[in-house]
Amino acid sequence: MSTTPNTTRPRERRGAPLLRPTFVRLWCATTASGLATWAMPFILGLAVLHGTLSAVGLGLVLAARTAGFLVAVPLGGLYADRHSRRAVVLWSGLAAAVASPVLAAGLGGGSVALMTAAAAVVGVGQGACRPAFQALTAEVVPAEDRQQANAALTFSVRGVTFLAPGLTALLATVTGPQVLLLVTAALWLAAALLPRGGDATPVERPARAPFHVEFAEGLTEARRHTWFLAGLGALTVVIALGYSATNVLLPLASRDHYGTEAVLAGALTAYTAGALVGAVLVSRWKPRAQGWWALFGLGLYALAPLSLVFPVGGLWVFAAYAVVGLGVELFNVPWFTAAQREVAPDKLARVSSLDFLFAYGFAPVGLALIAPAAQVFGAQTVLLGCAALCVLAPALAALAPGSRDFRTRRP
Repeated sequence: MSTTPNTTRPRERRGAPLLRPTFVRLWCATTASGLATWAMPFILGLAVLHGTLSAVGLGLVLAARTAGFLVAVPLGGLYADRHSRRAVVLWSGLAAAVASPVLAAGLGGGSVALMTAAAAVVGVGQGACRPAFQALTAEVVPAEDRQQANAALTFSVRGVTFLAPGLTALLATVTGPQVLLLVTAALWLAAALLPRGGDATPVERPARAPFHVEFAEGLTEARRHTWFLAGLGALTVVIALGYSATNVLLPLASRDHYGTEAVLAGALTAYTAGALVGAVLVSRWKPRAQGWWALFGLGLYALAPLSLVFPVGGLWVFAAYAVVGLGVELFNVPWFTAAQREVAPDKLARVSSLDFLFAYGFAPVGLALIAPAAQVFGAQTVLLGCAALCVLAPALAALAPGSRDFRTRRP
């Protein structure tokens, strides 16, 4: 028997993504970017309350960030497929980290135009890193562990939205919005510097082509996966109508039906709690026909607008939102995992950018149209219509080839 010492580096433990150092660094980076992304509008809202920013200025700054995000998402996908995903995360995070102090400097008598430009750069950093993070997850985590990894990532996102309001409000009692914006700069810096590349064989990238050609290649790859197009259409409908309707009309229902803001706060808390439970559940649950189960979870969003149609009681609203949060994660985790498994590795970032672009790009349209529609047709009619579409869109997506398991049929 050989006594030669084994100098091979020990393999990271299989089946436990959070025990893999490369994934832990990626998880911390995505959590930091998520916290910075969520905190910025909240901090600027505090600045309005402190009188250092006007409401008009707040609207301009947030609109600039959204515009930067929407422009950068497809560009980030292109660059992440053309270059190193790690490099795209690095430079997008650094851009947001550098722009955040500029944003802070504009508060309190500074230039709103300067803040608007800085916010656009922050949005660019936020948008460019999203598809790169998705593609980087597929690089650092083996295929058999990606569902757990995606569940851990979405759990951190929900944890941020659950804990961050209280944490930010607590910090606001001892410091001001400018210092809090500097904290977000540190978070972006961490998001930029923490990730590392995986041990897997690097993705082979073909010779460069013009941007429009490479973008078209991403569209072609997306069309090859019929289940992806159908699911993306359903997701866009649910976010643009269901999500927007509840965000606009939930505060009104809380005031008109119950005469208290507690229902608004309780519903949002229940949604996040349900999403946390859903992330834990789906981390290991791999049922047959997982794609259909995921679309069923997406269709559960119909419960949110339905719970607001009539004054059924606050507890029923809370229960509906908790189920909705759970259902959203039943969709999200298998959806991300399937894309990482089925999409060609050298086109994954571009296809992921389409996902974020459509899912988030149409949300402002829904937010802008829901309130006028409620005034014309009545809030109850709008809520019922949105609920019906939230059921119909996933049901139609379930008819697409490959939707049963989110798998592409190979020729």
